[in-house]
Amino acid sequence: MLLRNSLLWLAGNRAVQQMVMGSAVSRAVARRFVAGETIGDALAAAETINRDGAAVSLDYLGENVVAADEARAVVGTYGSMLRAIAARHLNCNVSLKLTALGLDIDRELCIANLRHVLETAREYGNFIRIDMEGSDYTAVTLEIFEHVYCTLGYDNVGIVLQSYLYRSAADVGRAIGLRARVRLCKGAYKEPPEVAFPDKSEVDRSYVSLARALLRHGNYPGLATHDERIIEWAKRFVREEGIDSSRYEFQMLYGVRRDLQRRLVADGYNLRLYVPYGEAWYPYLMRRLAERPANLLFVLRALRHG
Repeated sequence: MLLRNSLLWLAGNRAVQQMVMGSAVSRAVARRFVAGETIGDALAAAETINRDGAAVSLDYLGENVVAADEARAVVGTYGSMLRAIAARHLNCNVSLKLTALGLDIDRELCIANLRHVLETAREYGNFIRIDMEGSDYTAVTLEIFEHVYCTLGYDNVGIVLQSYLYRSAADVGRAIGLRARVRLCKGAYKEPPEVAFPDKSEVDRSYVSLARALLRHGNYPGLATHDERIIEWAKRFVREEGIDSSRYEFQMLYGVRRDLQRRLVADGYNLRLYVPYGEAWYPYLMRRLAERPANLLFVLRALRHG
């Protein structure tokens, strides 16, 4: 836990960020978990993943933008991404963060930008997943999701819920009632014990409980985890419950547990890889290292041989 918290602190340290991002070795290591810095890099990765039998969700990295022009530029990037996905006939949807669309600047600006992306996605028959950020944003993210999904009638949008938050049991129940599509993950941000389970065992128990409800009653949930014990539990559960594989998918991160990814595809399960790209890769990389010690060992080996 101390190591995880230290890495999450490093994710927000600008001096360390500048040093790491300036290192050729660090940039090479980041390519394990990030498709590249350009949309061309991301599309090439998506094509390879599709050929290997998995679907993709592309995410343009960057969050907490502070200028309206920057947020509008992000909207333009997502528009280009959606058009390119359609032109290449990729099995690929899109993930985004509301703070990249200007949530920290103005809520209405963010909603307007989100609507623009959703309209473009609807035009090309694609789906948008709104990523969940730190707990300070959970309530407003869900409010905006419900506004565009329920009030404005965009049915091509889904949400992410995190099993480490106490509130997620109620949020999953509400999502099931709304027939909203949920990606369930454990959570990757440093959170206080007032809002999140402090122990991994509690997070895991919460994940299994929420996954059980989503598999039984949800609308095509995405089970986003690299935890092999939970994945094996899910396989047994769907067999026992007679839940067809067309009713859910497993989701994993680009570059993480490639062996397990290959096995899931070979065994006939639906798998979608979350593929990030962009110049703002440092905070994302630090969160990936904090999630799983094996990721940090990979980086340390690369640095030793660099």
